[in-house]
Amino acid sequence: MSRSRYSRVAGVAVHVPDGGLTTPQLEDLLAERNPGIRVPRGLIERQSGVRRRHVAPPECMASDLAVAAARELLRQTGHTPPSIDLIIYAGVSGDAVEPATGHMVASKLGAGCPVFDVRDACNSVLRAIHLADALITAGHHRTVLVVCGEVVTTGIRWRVESQEDFEPAIPSYTVSDSGSALLLESSGTPGVLGHRFGANSAYWESSIMPFVRDDSGGFRAGDFAIDPIALAIGVQKLDLSVLRQPLAERGLGWEDMAVVCAHQPSLAALHWLCELIELPRDRAEVTIAEHGNLAASTLPMQLHQAERAGRLRRGDLVALVGVASGLSSGTVLLRW
Repeated sequence: MSRSRYSRVAGVAVHVPDGGLTTPQLEDLLAERNPGIRVPRGLIERQSGVRRRHVAPPECMASDLAVAAARELLRQTGHTPPSIDLIIYAGVSGDAVEPATGHMVASKLGAGCPVFDVRDACNSVLRAIHLADALITAGHHRTVLVVCGEVVTTGIRWRVESQEDFEPAIPSYTVSDSGSALLLESSGTPGVLGHRFGANSAYWESSIMPFVRDDSGGFRAGDFAIDPIALAIGVQKLDLSVLRQPLAERGLGWEDMAVVCAHQPSLAALHWLCELIELPRDRAEVTIAEHGNLAASTLPMQLHQAERAGRLRRGDLVALVGVASGLSSGTVLLRW
């Protein structure tokens, strides 16, 4: 295969399930399922900014949501599954421990290309774009489909043991299900302009969904837990200058971006990140209120939303910024 010099994002698509829950509806269900607990009305929205979230039906798999988004994207871009050289599945959710969820996606799409999964918590899609760019510019592939399916509402803590357990459970009440897809292809002009990543792995325990033993002696996913103090310290110890580096290397600033997409587990977390990286709040694309915490699908949703609203057009500059559990950080700079 001939060497390709550049890669570009040819398009993005998002699929959300029909089902949804507003925050008041979620509070009603919590009160019904926990009659001995007082559910503080309005606290979830005040702390997280989330007004509604998408909820997939019980039979829906992560690959189903990813495939729905991928089919829409292929339709938009005029591609068919045989024209895809590689599929990278990038999500917090997956269909199985083994094999790679990318195989389920390829099978449902009818694609016969190689696949692999990449996992970096909510920065998984950022990492997948990085890898797709490297593989395309090295000449190994010409078209790479990056897909993500998130069925994270299965982690909602519907049972609360005590009043004291309610507030620590709030992060689980912000999550939302969706599928997303991006197509990267070889290009004669630069589209993926740069990327930088960092990590502070010493603080991996500050934000975790662990495996725990069940009653049969096997393992299952435990509750998502956050140590807010350790998480804040860990994020502040990250080298956040990494997030501005792809722009600074080209003499650019946040003001030069048509859109800045930043991961947002809550509105407060987004505002804090904006403060730490000196990003004006009004420059950030906001999805948390109407779509909830979409995990790794958050950044594709923001691209989709900005493009649909006309804030992002071909030729515009866009920055994708992520800080995720681990702790990891990264920025991808694109010419749309």
